[in-house]
Amino acid sequence: MEKIIYFLFTKSLGLYINLISFLHPKKANELTYEYFSHPREGKLDRERLPQFLHETLTENIQIGNHRFPVYIWQGNETKILLIHGWESNASRWESFLPHLKKSGCTIIAIDAPAHGLATGKEFSIPKYAEFIHKTVEKYNPLYLIGHSIGGKTCLYYKYLYPNDNIEKMVILGAPSDFKILIKNYVNILSLNSRLASNLEKNYMERYKKKLEDFSSRKFVTNLKIKGLIIHDVDDKVVSINEGKKIAEAWKDAKFIETKGLGHSMHDDVLYQNIYTFLFE
Repeated sequence: MEKIIYFLFTKSLGLYINLISFLHPKKANELTYEYFSHPREGKLDRERLPQFLHETLTENIQIGNHRFPVYIWQGNETKILLIHGWESNASRWESFLPHLKKSGCTIIAIDAPAHGLATGKEFSIPKYAEFIHKTVEKYNPLYLIGHSIGGKTCLYYKYLYPNDNIEKMVILGAPSDFKILIKNYVNILSLNSRLASNLEKNYMERYKKKLEDFSSRKFVTNLKIKGLIIHDVDDKVVSINEGKKIAEAWKDAKFIETKGLGHSMHDDVLYQNIYTFLFE
């Protein structure tokens, strides 16, 4: 039933935007960008946080007008930083946490722009990368784990800030090509070609890059740290071919193909593979 409701909503929204694009093209372009960059899920209520987030030492980092929480499960001096994906938040790591805690490490998670308890309504990869950079500056983690668009943002962050102390990265179900994200969005809403073209132009102006250059393959070409890339063959959100593109370009990365985990990628065997890569 939820899938049917989602299908009807997206197609109705796409039809509405397509129709007004002929009468009010500027408004249609604004709506196209808004629905692409403003998450509709993933926020948290401070008064009703999941219990395991209540168990953390929680601090806040301010960057200009933006503020985001840092959740800390205290352990030894070795630190791991967890980066969630689109329409999610730090609570997505709950089932993974017991596995990581066996290492004795300090575990850190943050919320992305416009997600969880972070401020704002708009998400962007550059802003998320800035969140990661400020967190790394303050807490100095050795290991970075990112899921989905969070994984892509980890790679973009490392491309922008190559001279930090990160030693290993784990990338789960992440897209390589930004253009793929736009294409998927356009297809889901069945937007017309003019709206699709204008959305691409909008992002090229914002990122000051061609979309084909905003690619994880390019981010990892000269990456000199060890990586583990895991992608599921049944991922319906981000094709496994995206993970393979990243793996082919990253010289010191191992690629693991899973089956039956979909895009969420929660699994005890997967967690053990990550643990082995980081600590053994």
